[in-house]
Amino acid sequence: MRLKDLDTPCVVIDLDRAEANLARGQAVVAAAGLAMRPHVKTHKLPCMALRQIALGAVGVTCQKLGEAEAMADGGIGDIFVPYNILGATKLARLAALHARVVLSVTADSAQTVAGYAAAFTDPAHPLAVLVECDTGMGRCGVREADGALALARQIAAAPGLRFGGLMSYPARGQQSAADAWMAACVARIQAAGLAVPVVSLGGTPDLMAVGGLRAATEYRPGTYIYSDRMQVAFGHGTFDDCALTVRATVVSRPTPTRAVLDAGSKALAADLCSLPGHGHIPAYPQAVITSLSEEHAVVDLAPCAARPQIGEVVAVIPNHACVVSNLFDRVWLARGDAVTGAADVTSRGRLA
Repeated sequence: MRLKDLDTPCVVIDLDRAEANLARGQAVVAAAGLAMRPHVKTHKLPCMALRQIALGAVGVTCQKLGEAEAMADGGIGDIFVPYNILGATKLARLAALHARVVLSVTADSAQTVAGYAAAFTDPAHPLAVLVECDTGMGRCGVREADGALALARQIAAAPGLRFGGLMSYPARGQQSAADAWMAACVARIQAAGLAVPVVSLGGTPDLMAVGGLRAATEYRPGTYIYSDRMQVAFGHGTFDDCALTVRATVVSRPTPTRAVLDAGSKALAADLCSLPGHGHIPAYPQAVITSLSEEHAVVDLAPCAARPQIGEVVAVIPNHACVVSNLFDRVWLARGDAVTGAADVTSRGRLA
């Protein structure tokens, strides 16, 4: 089977590029003396998670409980869920998952810790809970070291819980500052007599700067496996590193300077980045995907010397690969022009 045989729109993963990205990321993190715990929300594929572990990752990160359950079903045995998990239904699911894999979670409030403490009561098999810290991203997380210490003490006092350390998702370009904040927080907690086993940081945009980290013990990049147009705009690699593309067919040429593709927001997603438009077409690099409806992408061809014709299939590097992964039930795996197989996106839609 060749790429030309695939129906469109579809997602293709260039295995050679993905492998190179994985090897490079693992080497950088290992050279910094950190454990690699990649985020699987970019690919949502157990086969890719298993490959990351084979290359040296200690386990994976899953953003939602459903995603973690799908990864456990796919054979992943060590999972970190950095999310406040609340409610009886989710806590029962969490307990069932805890019985299957090595599991850790986060909390940033006394209420979340109390929920964990009520659901997990066995001191022989405690649930590891890390305190999430807001180091500048402005989402979840405690904002002061004393708040982190208070939660660490609450976790350590619960018979069925274990204080697992600290976690943060730094804002892009602020990784060093976040690491310094975490170092001060670690010192505060250690001074109170508690060990801090793990300090978890990470994100693809600052992956190549991990060598300067001092407090962190593990790193959690996600998009590095595929990269995308957003990461290229951030300065992380080039378009030649992008392993995920959406193949689309030109279904209309209403004017000499306008083309329409059969891949709209349901295939390319609507995320924007600092570069203009909704994706990059390597075969026509000057083209701009100016707008998306649900099933169509409108492409401005005015800047292009050569222009695609009706029926032509083009590859599109999306702005944000993670969202695109959640739009397709299956992705095609390829080396060069040869399609080597397919993989079901088992975590797709697992939002709860």
